[in-house]
Amino acid sequence: MFPMTSSEVLNKKLRAIETEFERELRARGFDPAQADNVALPSHLAALYAEREQIKAELEELIKGETND
Repeated sequence: MFPMTSSEVLNKKLRAIETEFERELRARGFDPAQADNVALPSHLAALYAEREQIKAELEELIKGETND
C-alpha cells in the first residue's frame, strides 16, 4: 500500500469536515447552500473556518505542485 500524499490527506480531511459541517447545518435548520450568506452559531462558524483553511492549504499545495 502506498502512503497518502499531502493533497490526499487534505482532501480526506476536507471531505470529513464538509460532511460534518453540512450535517450540523441541516440539524440546526440551515440550508448548506446558504452557509456563506448567514450568521452561523459559534460551533458552525468554527467548522466553516476550518473548512476554508483546509481549502486554502490544498489550493496552495496544488499550486506548488503545478509550478514544479
